[in-house]
Amino acid sequence: MYIDIAHIKQNGKIYKRALLRESYREKGKVKHRTIANISKCSDEEISAIKLALKHKGDLTKVNSLHNQIQSKQGLSVGAIALLKTLADRLHITEALGDSIDGKLALWQVMARIIDQGSRLSAVRLAQSHAVCNLLNIHGFNEDTLYSNLDWLCDNQEAIENKLFSMRYKSAEVPRLFLYDVTSSYLEGMENELSDWGYNRDGKKGKLQIVIGLLTDENGVPVSVEVFKGNTNDTKTFFNQIQKITNRFKIKEVTMVGDRRMIKTVQIKELKEANFNYITAITKPQIETLVKNGILQYGLFSDTLCEIISDSERYILRKNPQRAEEIEQTRQEKISKLQSIVKEQNIYLLEHEKAHMSVAKTKVQNAIDRLKLSTFIGVKSEERILSLEVDKKKEEESKQLDGCYVIKTELASEISMQTIHQRYKDLALVEQGFRTMKTGFLETRPVFVRKEKRTRGHVFIVMLAYLIIHELKKLWAELDITVEEGIAELSTISSMEIKIGETSYHQIPQPRDKGAKLLELANVNLPNILTCTNANVATKRKLSKGRK
Repeated sequence: MYIDIAHIKQNGKIYKRALLRESYREKGKVKHRTIANISKCSDEEISAIKLALKHKGDLTKVNSLHNQIQSKQGLSVGAIALLKTLADRLHITEALGDSIDGKLALWQVMARIIDQGSRLSAVRLAQSHAVCNLLNIHGFNEDTLYSNLDWLCDNQEAIENKLFSMRYKSAEVPRLFLYDVTSSYLEGMENELSDWGYNRDGKKGKLQIVIGLLTDENGVPVSVEVFKGNTNDTKTFFNQIQKITNRFKIKEVTMVGDRRMIKTVQIKELKEANFNYITAITKPQIETLVKNGILQYGLFSDTLCEIISDSERYILRKNPQRAEEIEQTRQEKISKLQSIVKEQNIYLLEHEKAHMSVAKTKVQNAIDRLKLSTFIGVKSEERILSLEVDKKKEEESKQLDGCYVIKTELASEISMQTIHQRYKDLALVEQGFRTMKTGFLETRPVFVRKEKRTRGHVFIVMLAYLIIHELKKLWAELDITVEEGIAELSTISSMEIKIGETSYHQIPQPRDKGAKLLELANVNLPNILTCTNANVATKRKLSKGRK
């Protein structure tokens, strides 16, 4: 009697079949018959049956196997057990599917959280984490993961749609969405989506891609999109309207975007889709409304104020803290300008042949660069430069310090306090970008060049952020970052126990800190993991310079 195990691939999925069989002779020929189908038994139960069959002649020997027991440190299991449970809970696992590509995509999401690296590093990471045991993956290399990025790009829309439908019930479908864009610079020159554009990272001479993130009102991502690096912010906006109406099938939606995002053209597009909007207006637009008598400077204060004009609602506020910061910056600029004037006067004094016009031009260029030309000029008398400050214009320039105006056409039943808070919620998208771009998940560097793989890479980062967003809430009461928590759980390694030819992974009890992290996340570690003979290996070797 023996256990017959086989893995069968059907319709892109791999199924495990386990049969309890026996051999017998009939007319001199060896034949086999199936006694029971034990495919539904757990790996631990199958291993126990194997062990019992091995010692069926004398089961008392099982009690004396301690001399044959070998143990050694196994694979890390704490972090991936946590991330797998959360991925299940957040419907990410179900949305990705049970195919080999779905499992590999899930590993890429988990690897992004554990260690932010390339596909090559994700393969090396799998050699020390029990991902193949937990996800039932039988082997892969970096080329497999690169191909998996193509699969993710091709299926992104379907995956996002599944996530959306599973996360929100019909009565809970969000009616308000937050949208913002950012750029991510690239180190190389060969990325198919790279181009020159407005670089928000302040990196001169770097090509970039543009990333648009759409979230619900709580800042939870529902979709991410990658555009060419020279795409204007406003040109990305119509795609989001189409996405919400055609893919998510939602009506009566309010879109929230900043003053760079929602302008006249975008407002028209929103009205055509019967959408509402919440945005802010620019300083020149505020000044125009003041000039036309619709707004007055005296209305701006720490308390919200509302003005209605032609069915448009304007919500006014002055942030005292921001006003103080702006004034401090202004005074620092003036001090900088005064030091430049002093330097030029010393130079003119020490160099008789120096031209006054050249020195005056340098000061004027500094005034323009510091954006102080509205109330400061430069004059010269007997080879001495000095600043001219128009006090009246200076006071006028201070009138809108810390002031902002939120614009919307939402019905009056929605209070101005609610509208103001919804606009302030755009900070949730910015927080998401910080985590995805330069924070924990580090979108950069982008180790791919092809368009599909770039989109797949950014999609992985978004899915990883869904888990990070959840972990931040679960671990909020602890004085620990998510990154520190993941590192702590990564130290929980299994102990590989080998008894004869049978082996399994036993999971030890975690330290108090790790136990608390798992408890708050409501995650239970398995007691045993069955060993698999997965072939996870990289094609590339470390260069001599890195050894």
